[in-house]
Amino acid sequence: MTPPALHSRFKLVILSGLLAAVSLVTACKRQPAAAGPPPTPEVAVVTVRQERVLLTTELPGRTAPYLIADIRPQVNGLILKRLFVEGSDVKKGQELYQIDPAPFQAALENAQAALGRAEANLPAIQSRVKRYQQALADKAVSQQDYDDAAAALKQAEAEVQYYKAMVETARINLNYAKVASPISGRIGVSSVTDGAIVTAYQPVALATVQQLDPIYVDVPQSATDLLRLQQRLKAGQLKRDSALGSKVRLILPDGSTYAHEGTLQFQDVSVDPTTGSVILRMVFPNPDGVLLPGMFVRGVVLEGVSEQAILVPQQAVARDPKGNPFVLLVNAEGKVEQRPLGLERAIDDKWLVSSGLQPGDRVIVEGMQRARAGATVKVLAASEPGQATAGVAPAAAPASTPNSK
Repeated sequence: MTPPALHSRFKLVILSGLLAAVSLVTACKRQPAAAGPPPTPEVAVVTVRQERVLLTTELPGRTAPYLIADIRPQVNGLILKRLFVEGSDVKKGQELYQIDPAPFQAALENAQAALGRAEANLPAIQSRVKRYQQALADKAVSQQDYDDAAAALKQAEAEVQYYKAMVETARINLNYAKVASPISGRIGVSSVTDGAIVTAYQPVALATVQQLDPIYVDVPQSATDLLRLQQRLKAGQLKRDSALGSKVRLILPDGSTYAHEGTLQFQDVSVDPTTGSVILRMVFPNPDGVLLPGMFVRGVVLEGVSEQAILVPQQAVARDPKGNPFVLLVNAEGKVEQRPLGLERAIDDKWLVSSGLQPGDRVIVEGMQRARAGATVKVLAASEPGQATAGVAPAAAPASTPNSK
């Protein structure tokens, strides 16, 4: 091998060695640094406390008119005129239909004439009885003649009373020719027109008048819920609020709250065997006519007051694979603990807790996905002030721990 070729090979070996050294250094730089301890998870908690809570229940119901009257004729006859506008408000005693009064006027005059005839015959018979009574004392007439005269007087007096009743009946029928409204309210559609023949007390009503101010709301309540409520009141778990009394609220079909409060009037005394429920009747003012008969609404009824209620935010409650509710809380050692709960109902954005929590427990509301049972966590106050209302208070941040910066 010539010296130049040997020199070229020598340079190639040196260059390969340098490239290998550079690759080794680069690989060393890319190796990860030794892993340190993971950071302590941070969670936000609220401290559970007891407070006074009004417990209400929403019950679906339907509105019903306060008063309702089906207008039916009380005499037979021909409708001469309808005297109202359909859908308008009418007053008690207002004339609605005019039935042809001619036959009833004639019957009244006939009865009056018969009464006048009977009354005209009465004085002569009375005078005869008086004369016969005097003649009987003088033995001028027989006892039989006097008895006949006395019987004729009683018959004449009875006829007078009979025809007086006939006159009164004819006068009543004549008044019935004017069909009037028995109540004040709003009248609906008329089932007859002018010229229609109607009969007394016919099955089909001429029209219907409904009083809508005030208005009833009838809601069914489960007999089971009613018994449970009575037991809780008896046990002292709930108390009646004397200030609110029997006041109730109403939620309209569009979800808005009705502007006027109502009153719980009474609770039915029997249970419907088909539904197992008891009807609660409420009365609401309806000055603007917002509520109409047959409207589906929801009544908000006050059950009572719980003086030592515990509420937790709904976001703090999770469920296991079986659907049982639980919360994660931070114990006195700063470690996460899983606690099963008993939930009674939802109140706004919180759960009413019946079992599982005590005042002073710190419930995790944020950072649950980073918390594991038995792990140590860093406790922060709740980030939203609204979480501290209605039964829960934000926990104060504890003093710095060795793991905190």
